[in-house]
Amino acid sequence: MMNIVLELFVVTFKVLWAFVLAAAKWLVRPKEKSVTGQVCLITGAGSGLGRLFALEFARRRAQLVLWDINSQSNEETAGMVRQIYRELEEEDALRRAGNATEEEVLPCNNLQVYTYTCDVGKRESVYSTAEKVRKEVGDVFLLLNNAGVVSGHHLLECPDELIERTMMVNCHAHFWTTKAFLPKMMEMNHGHIVTVASSLGLFSTAGVEDYCASKFGAVGFHESLSHELKAADKDGIKTTLVCPYLVDTGMFRGCRIRKEIEPFLPPLKPDYCVKQAIKAILTDQPMICTPRLMYIVTCMKSILPFEAVVCMYRFLGADKCMYPFIAQRKQATNNNEAKNGI
Repeated sequence: MMNIVLELFVVTFKVLWAFVLAAAKWLVRPKEKSVTGQVCLITGAGSGLGRLFALEFARRRAQLVLWDINSQSNEETAGMVRQIYRELEEEDALRRAGNATEEEVLPCNNLQVYTYTCDVGKRESVYSTAEKVRKEVGDVFLLLNNAGVVSGHHLLECPDELIERTMMVNCHAHFWTTKAFLPKMMEMNHGHIVTVASSLGLFSTAGVEDYCASKFGAVGFHESLSHELKAADKDGIKTTLVCPYLVDTGMFRGCRIRKEIEPFLPPLKPDYCVKQAIKAILTDQPMICTPRLMYIVTCMKSILPFEAVVCMYRFLGADKCMYPFIAQRKQATNNNEAKNGI
């Protein structure tokens, strides 16, 4: 009996100390870790947030591996990364000419970017591409699961194939990529796994059941994986969950909340979203919600009665915020079908 009382006292102290450390990080920003020369793999790198993540990691001199189903857009991202590498080399040359020491000039001349066409929704494609990466590039230090799709249909109007596709890309793919690269991280007790989910993986809205389910699944997978790594005492492997509010990438074009509320909660600028996420990743922050208001919304959703949540949603115009987006997608589909004579 005394043992459990003593353990309870120790646990209480650790919980309180965790609050103190969390508060301290708000006041004193932790130093960002270096990813110079480290192999960072980004899925869905051909556009949107994936492209911006690639450019930010390139500026930090990471060795990049870019995956996307669209080889053309993926190569366009790679071209932007190579331009950043060239600019860094020029900066290094100028610093050397200014008598900077070798320690002051970070290595950049050996950096390369590798592109692979991969459908992360297909298990075989992930495993075969991962094997190519191991042979041609080496071990992956940072895995950033970013690839995502949205069907844009009400549940009863959504073809089963699109529902399955959403689940495979947004959720199941995280299992395949992690199983492909985690073993080496476990062996070395070194690495970082990033899950780009969504605020719709923490609370939901009407009309995008498949998307919400896939993001809830990604969040659940990430949290369970984080606990498994802790249980295995693999503290050298970090995990970061990224849950942004609506990002202005065009993925949910047409989504609208109440017009009086929109000025206070506008769609996030992609650059801002990625820079906030990068800071969280490089300071080993377990989770980042953007904007911070999302933390409050998540907490309220967890403690309030469901009918109270419904009332809040209706007040904010969040209950049917996806309906204009779905209507636009439906109109675009009908126009394409008419154009193609379907």
